[in-house]
Amino acid sequence: MIGIYRQTLKDIPVLTVVESAKQNDALPVFIYFHGFTSAKEHNLPQAYLLAQKGYRVILPDSAFHGERDEELSKDELNFKFWDIVYQNLKELQDMKDELDRSGLIQDRRVGVGGTSMGGVTSTAAMTMYPWIQACTCMMGSPKPVAFANKLIQDVEKTGIQLPIPQEQLDELFESLKGIDLSLQQEKLAGRPIFFWHGDADPVVPFEHAYDFYNDALKLYKNPENIRFFREVGRDHKVSRFAVLEMVNWLELVL
Repeated sequence: MIGIYRQTLKDIPVLTVVESAKQNDALPVFIYFHGFTSAKEHNLPQAYLLAQKGYRVILPDSAFHGERDEELSKDELNFKFWDIVYQNLKELQDMKDELDRSGLIQDRRVGVGGTSMGGVTSTAAMTMYPWIQACTCMMGSPKPVAFANKLIQDVEKTGIQLPIPQEQLDELFESLKGIDLSLQQEKLAGRPIFFWHGDADPVVPFEHAYDFYNDALKLYKNPENIRFFREVGRDHKVSRFAVLEMVNWLELVL
């Protein structure tokens, strides 16, 4: 039987999805981040499928989301997007450390993934944490500098005046270079990475992940370790096809 357990890891509210009989055993761990304005419960389908295959799946709520909602307006939340990503990255290490202390990780087998903002988080984490053994990015961008530029352009098109001085924007872009996987592909180090993206996505540019994949492919001796699934005509919503492909691929590499 698969159990869904509401817990906290270092004060972070999470759902742990795992086979009930193995709840206290060391297992391969997969930490999956939700998207912007979403919540941990929305990723239960992929967590359930992975738990059936023997993984312990951790679904955290990001700052200002789910159980951590502070009832910010949409505009207020929009301007916290990168703060949330950076907090995800810090809390990823915190959660991994807590699982390590509890002896719940089998043979250092830890993977990270996410949807949209969670995909941005997971690829950025590859620049920081060599302990990550596999990464999945579902309609996210491995190019945070380019994506930040796109988000700013989207706001400017609405006629809204950005409440951020240019100096602060320059600092943001400089900071994002440090977590931009496209600018430091050597940090992939052959580690398995998976992308899925609909080519009609109006929110996160399809080309970010697709171009990155085609560029990074030459770095892999084993082409099975880097995969890209393109879904024709799909917009900004993960399909059942995408979830099944991600789960099947992860089982091979983690």
